[in-house]
Amino acid sequence: MSQERKLRIMVAKPGLDGHDRGAKVIARGFRDAGFEVIYTGLHQTPEQIVNAAIQEDVDAIGLSSLAGAHNRHFLEVLQLLKERGAEDIAVFGGGIIPEEDIVKLKQAGVKEIFTPGTPVEVAVNWVRENIKPRGRR
Repeated sequence: MSQERKLRIMVAKPGLDGHDRGAKVIARGFRDAGFEVIYTGLHQTPEQIVNAAIQEDVDAIGLSSLAGAHNRHFLEVLQLLKERGAEDIAVFGGGIIPEEDIVKLKQAGVKEIFTPGTPVEVAVNWVRENIKPRGRR
């Protein structure tokens, strides 16, 4: 019997947002839950994030935004994934994102948004229930 591979989750900080404590907490929580985690570090462009996601063959990208540029960056990541034929990489996010923007982002294809104060276990359980290895969706 073959063992199913671990989910590969990329945690990324797009743009000039220099606050990465939450991203590091969620990356560690995902790792501790048994996921394979790639953390891109600070100040990544949407292009860098998508290139790395494709190169690393991730199942999902978790974007973190605390600086207010979530609409632009999240939507650009979705568009670039589509342009590169990788729209099967799920995108979810977290950060300080107003409710009206959450609705718009989800309508555009972002799978879920986690706001400040969300327990790590909630995000871990959401990933377990909603993210499948690419090619098995």
